[in-house]
Amino acid sequence: MTTPLSPDRLAELAELDDHAPAGLRPDVLVAVGLADRYAPIPTPLGELHVAWNGRGVSWLGSADRDDFEAGFHRTIRRPLEPVDRVPDRLGEAIERRIEGDRRVRIDLDLRGRTPFEVAVWHKALEIPRGEVRPYGWVASEIGRPRAVRAVGSALAHNPVPLVVPCHRVVRSDGSIGQYSLGGPDSKLKMLTFEGLEPLELEAAARTGERFLGSDTTHIVCLPSCHNARRITQRHRVPFRSLAAAEAAGYRPCRECRPASGAALVA
Repeated sequence: MTTPLSPDRLAELAELDDHAPAGLRPDVLVAVGLADRYAPIPTPLGELHVAWNGRGVSWLGSADRDDFEAGFHRTIRRPLEPVDRVPDRLGEAIERRIEGDRRVRIDLDLRGRTPFEVAVWHKALEIPRGEVRPYGWVASEIGRPRAVRAVGSALAHNPVPLVVPCHRVVRSDGSIGQYSLGGPDSKLKMLTFEGLEPLELEAAARTGERFLGSDTTHIVCLPSCHNARRITQRHRVPFRSLAAAEAAGYRPCRECRPASGAALVA
């Protein structure tokens, strides 16, 4: 049986008429992922905006606030509040990720996305800085070797470009392809920022150089693999197909795994 409150205690409780702090409700909504905040963030493509909540980073896009908010609401449809700056820890983590640190932890809020899309984006996270992989490679690596077009669509709808480096995925014919964050020019700029020479890769692909071997190790790589880029000019052996490389006695690199998607290369 509950003991009744004394008149004195009731009087004390009646005096507790303070309201919750004004920022408590939005703080709680953001913390549980029912609302998001966003702020500007510096990137190699200039100042952009990033949104986040207690579950992780949810959106990264336009430098224009109106465009950013429109894209967010069109896709995510949660309350969104602008703030002056990204939390220090998150900002530092994003900076490190853009610089190529794949080990830094950044939680992502990918609610509402399909398992296929999430698998594509997680695979893109495995591509090292300054290297590229074809769409067919991603499709093969996630166990869907014929879903090349679907991979391209998933990358085009990546909500957190730069955090998930979809700019490191190129067309299976060796050309750079499109990019959701500003088009091909931005993609070229990001790859160049990472130390790659994408136009040279495209030119080599047009001549039929789709794989690159070393006549000293007899290992064959994708051309942007860091192992391939160490091959000196006189030891470079280009191949049009992986089958041709294997017929010549070359074995696939274990790091860039050129066999993934190789059957889709003409």
